[in-house]
Amino acid sequence: DSKMPLLSVPKEVAVGTAMLGVAFATGMLAVFGTPTSSTSGMIGKSSPLRQYILDHSLREHPILKKLRLLTADHPWGRMMVSCEQAQLMANLVKLIKAKKVIEIGVFTGYNALNMALVLPDNGRVIACDINEDYAKIGRPLWKEAGVEHKIDLRIKPAIQTLDELLANGEAETFDFAFIDADKESYNEYYEKCLRLIKKGGIIAIDNVFWSGKVLKPRKDDLAAQSIHRLNEKLLRDARVNISMIPMGDGVTLAFKL
Repeated sequence: DSKMPLLSVPKEVAVGTAMLGVAFATGMLAVFGTPTSSTSGMIGKSSPLRQYILDHSLREHPILKKLRLLTADHPWGRMMVSCEQAQLMANLVKLIKAKKVIEIGVFTGYNALNMALVLPDNGRVIACDINEDYAKIGRPLWKEAGVEHKIDLRIKPAIQTLDELLANGEAETFDFAFIDADKESYNEYYEKCLRLIKKGGIIAIDNVFWSGKVLKPRKDDLAAQSIHRLNEKLLRDARVNISMIPMGDGVTLAFKL
């Protein structure tokens, strides 16, 4: 709701994080990924400037706040996408008047709820995850927010869901995709989403910094290698325009041409 007042974010959203060299702070834990601390890009999570950003830009629906606090209490709560990043995703979804959205990696459904709130009543989020227990945390709140009917949760490997959508003739019918699951499959997720997204649609790829490990990926760090390879590929990919944004653990927006 554009008339919703700005909400001050409690300090539990802004607990400390360790800096990695001089470039990046540690990023969020990705779904199925390696634990790192939460939501910080070039501005550390404990930074007064980050708190200022949240205090002066976050317009968080009361039920989103409820889900965020519920998720923060979960042992794997750090996996949740940063709230300011989720708000950007919702703003992009609204900007392009999206109706069909794919989310790969749902966790408790904070980002899915955020996008569902701005979709039209006949809009849909195809929400892909392999763990139903996490989604059970968010589902009652999707219902409370009146958007449960907009979230089509599919509990199976995301590649399988994407292949089913393609087989059903849904290529180039989606407006937006958000990729935030197992990093080793990022390239495959990207390629399939690119086929499913319309021209002018957006693919958002999360954790593109991978806590700064992409600067010098170790040979035994398959996740960092996979993300780094995709980052290099995206730079040269003539099928899209891109922007890499230092928000959360880094997010790249790919705009299909």
